[in-house]
Amino acid sequence: MTGAAIAELSLMPSLYAKRSVRQMRRARPLSSADRTAALAAAGKLFLDTVDGVSLDEYERQVTHASGVALPVVRAASLSIARNATESAEIIRQARPLGTADDWRAVAGAGAMWVRRGEVLAVQAPGNHPATHTVWLEALALGYRVAVRPSSREPFTPHRLVSALRAGGFPEDQVTFLPTDHAVGRDLVDAADLALVYGGSDVADLYRGRADVSVQGPGRSKMLIADGRWADHVDTVVSSVAGFGGTACVNTTAVLVDGDAEAFARELSRRLGEIVVTLPSDETAVLPAFSLERARALEGHVRDELAGGRLIPGDELVVPLLDGSAVLRPAVILLDRADAPQLSIELPFPCVWVAPWSPADGIRPLRNSLTVTAITDDEALLAALAEDGTVGNLHIGDRPTHEMRPGLPHEGHLAEFLMRSKTVIRDPEDG
Repeated sequence: MTGAAIAELSLMPSLYAKRSVRQMRRARPLSSADRTAALAAAGKLFLDTVDGVSLDEYERQVTHASGVALPVVRAASLSIARNATESAEIIRQARPLGTADDWRAVAGAGAMWVRRGEVLAVQAPGNHPATHTVWLEALALGYRVAVRPSSREPFTPHRLVSALRAGGFPEDQVTFLPTDHAVGRDLVDAADLALVYGGSDVADLYRGRADVSVQGPGRSKMLIADGRWADHVDTVVSSVAGFGGTACVNTTAVLVDGDAEAFARELSRRLGEIVVTLPSDETAVLPAFSLERARALEGHVRDELAGGRLIPGDELVVPLLDGSAVLRPAVILLDRADAPQLSIELPFPCVWVAPWSPADGIRPLRNSLTVTAITDDEALLAALAEDGTVGNLHIGDRPTHEMRPGLPHEGHLAEFLMRSKTVIRDPEDG
């Protein structure tokens, strides 16, 4: 956060990355039972000491490197361990009903679930440690996984790969491959499939590629349309500031059927009660940035205020004693439901509030990872449920960041990694 060096990351050349992928492709996956056992062991190890680094030391490294608040990092550690331990159940819930996970389980005629490839490349992000829960599902399915870490926060994938190795996965099953951006693209091309995180620029780069799944901006939204916005402020505060506002499932826009300005002022007051402190503090919520980065983010917010008002309008940047800075939560009131700012997502609690009426329909809510809809309008809920650009639908007082193991995030990752294959056998073969 401060610009001081705390670690050195060696970068692998393209030849090394491609060679690693070839070796992984030639390797046979562990048996399903061995994969499950190794993942469970790794989950326990992750919460212990890995490579001589205690859990507390690791979590503080992540906080100092990324600025994500220490309590948020600690919660992410538990999520990583839980998803590793529950991996078998998570992929079972993703498998289509009536499809076996082994050809031997098909009697007569049926279907089995098979991998679309053998090696998955992961271009990992650095915004939140819990993003690394996702690719564990690929290991559980028998993929060999090559993880390219973010230079912003390489500690989590390094620790996780080390725990997986110690838990029972050989070197040719999962590997840690730090590279520059150019070699990162080579890694994507060399692997059979790739999981890539990034913004609109990354989505544009890989648009149309069936072998790449882009996990992009969430642009999660909330609709309050029951006429009682005051009853739901707690849920909105949690949705905006949970995880420190750093996750793609954090609410970045709220549409209000009613007095949007009164709602925005109350939301601003409540978010303003969040303590501003060093991210390493036990009470920290808000992420920290370098002072230069924090000022640039505030400048971006103010540049986007056309047709909107920052409430209450105070300075957002708070310099900290260590030379870094925190941004206070930002609430911006817009004047219409189709304002373009509703698609802006920033790496701190920043929420755009706009008035909404039934005449606006679901159009302002489309292209969202998660939509929380607080309404009794069954037709509106049906439209949101059936809309293919809305990733997840939460109905009622449910925060947009609510997630549970086994439930899809941006769909089940297994939908991208696997396919169904027909198997027909002579009856006596069974």
